[in-house]
Amino acid sequence: MPSPTEITSAQLARLSGTPEAPVLIDLRIDADFDDDPRLIPAAFRHAFTDIGALAPVLSGRGVVVYCQKGRKISQGAVALLRCHGVPAESLEGGQFAWRDAGLPMVPAAALPPIRPDGGSLWVTRHRPKIDRIACPWLIRRFVDPKARFLFVAPGEVEAVAEKFSATPFDIEGVRFSHDGDRCSFDVMIEAFGLASDALLRLARVVRGADTNRHDLAPQSAGLLAASVGLSRMYRNDLEQLEAGFQLYDAFYRWARDGFEEGHDWPASAPASGGAT
Repeated sequence: MPSPTEITSAQLARLSGTPEAPVLIDLRIDADFDDDPRLIPAAFRHAFTDIGALAPVLSGRGVVVYCQKGRKISQGAVALLRCHGVPAESLEGGQFAWRDAGLPMVPAAALPPIRPDGGSLWVTRHRPKIDRIACPWLIRRFVDPKARFLFVAPGEVEAVAEKFSATPFDIEGVRFSHDGDRCSFDVMIEAFGLASDALLRLARVVRGADTNRHDLAPQSAGLLAASVGLSRMYRNDLEQLEAGFQLYDAFYRWARDGFEEGHDWPASAPASGGAT
């Protein structure tokens, strides 16, 4: 049983990918990180010796820290953050416990560079509908919560990527793009080591909607309709992106928890044999 300042891998996994996910900080020393250079999804690395410096930006937010085994480094960092008023928790068993539970881990080598002002920078074509909303949602929820996205004219994506040191996606000839019958969302899930039953189920829906193959999943038609509707509601691509995050949050929870649930009306048939 975890202590009052610990969270289990199972509990953290339930929060992962949702808007309620905590700020996740990897405190492993370099030698431990080099032994397994992967991160729990959405985590970032920080030196445990300087953990107090993060307190001002962590105030009022849920925080989970982890080291390799969840012992002295994690326990000490949590205690120090709590001295600063941050209600931090440590991951019970550390990175080893998460790894041994078979939960997804993101290869550090696959991650885009972090800019000096914080977060990664991505660029794609303007007027997004499906893949160009799904991919940013995946990045923000599972890769880099501080990521920012640029939407520019199709012919300028690669030039903007070069000039602003941004990572291009969902255009031809770049790493994160369509590959055969797979869309960019599929490619990102594989590249970031995020394959889970829920995300693979959602990926089928995204692929069907993005490639007009509604035979892949009946939900694809609904995703297409909602995505087209959002594109008509917003002229500002960033406002549309924020609205789209809520849509994908809902589809993710369906894919994780509600995919077997159906709905009918009326909820129950009227009793037979009543008075006439």
